[in-house]
Amino acid sequence: MKDVTTIQLKKSVVRKLKAIKKYPRETYDEVISELIETAKVNRKESQYDDFLYKIQQLKMRELWDNQEDEAWENA
Repeated sequence: MKDVTTIQLKKSVVRKLKAIKKYPRETYDEVISELIETAKVNRKESQYDDFLYKIQQLKMRELWDNQEDEAWENA
């Protein structure tokens, strides 16, 4: 293998990585790489969700904060 490095992990982290392996001979490199890809996807989805939330906030403010509704409440 080229471009290989050594990292230190707590034994508790190694146990957790071992617990999420798909198959016994899966390497920690493969497990960690998959976790990274999952995190990237989740971050993109989260950014999209945040974007939708902001858009919805503006639209709801537009729909609910208007003179007609206020006039109705005061009637």
